[in-house]
Amino acid sequence: MQKRILGRTGRTVSVIALGTWQLGADWGDVTEADARAVLDAAVDAGVTAFDTADVYGDGRSEQLIGGYLADRPEADIFVATKMGRREAQDPSNFTLENFRAWTDRSRKNLGVETLDLVQLHCPPTSVLSTDSVYDALDTLVADGAIKNYGVSVETADEALAAIARPNVASVQIILNAFRLKPLDRVLPAATEAGVGIIARVPLASGLLSGKYTADTTFAANDHRTFNRHGEAFDVGETFSGVDFERGVAAAQEFSVLADSYDLTPAQAALAWVAQLEGVSMVIPGARSVEQAQSNASAGSVETLDAAFTEAVTELYDRYFRAAIHERW
Repeated sequence: MQKRILGRTGRTVSVIALGTWQLGADWGDVTEADARAVLDAAVDAGVTAFDTADVYGDGRSEQLIGGYLADRPEADIFVATKMGRREAQDPSNFTLENFRAWTDRSRKNLGVETLDLVQLHCPPTSVLSTDSVYDALDTLVADGAIKNYGVSVETADEALAAIARPNVASVQIILNAFRLKPLDRVLPAATEAGVGIIARVPLASGLLSGKYTADTTFAANDHRTFNRHGEAFDVGETFSGVDFERGVAAAQEFSVLADSYDLTPAQAALAWVAQLEGVSMVIPGARSVEQAQSNASAGSVETLDAAFTEAVTELYDRYFRAAIHERW
């Protein structure tokens, strides 16, 4: 497993981490035993970081991780959580008082005194340009409630606003073979500033696994059913905002490309993102031991050549650029 420094945190993490939205909610039901097995499989495969949020299962994901940290302290897991979606998305709610309440809840859920990294969870755009928000986050660091803070964003412009702030440690953004806009300006700016980039939705909600057909259906409580058109939250979080049928067609071509490199589609997709200059950590989710193991294996894939990137770019240009590039 390759390791990277996660931006201004100074912490060394595995380049493939584990996203734990699936273990909390919105991806169908996952039992506590299955969640524990996924965590074990990821760590045993070399993963040293988990990404979660206080709203994943209303804290269930954090609580599962907290129990795991207590049982396996020798694993020395870095935990990135998020806050800001427990209240209405009104900029006036992003206050020190609320930050303290939200982080206190996450500290209790995770069973830790100090949170490794807290990220604002896709807040309203204006929040990312508000000085008092960063002053409040700096206060939490000074108080010892959190060690570092970052942001999770929807758009490239939001990422650039955060990168310009002196104490932002990391920026989490959707980045995968079907969402290439961060390559234009975000990755270069983050590299220059020393800010870590956490690539989320790296498999485009499973599209890049190559396992879906146009007829594939998902559980009613899976966001790939109930947020297909942005009914519950930003549509970019579901299939990266691409049309499902076009995504399936593009994924079939991507699968052929991956096979030509003797990789599964998921391995190829994760390895390609992980190898981009400026990316610190990639956070695929997993609902099974096999998925966790396969995802982690992408962290040791040999460097993919320029021809692979050219093929990815051509696929993106042909299927998606016109529809999504300017949106996010």
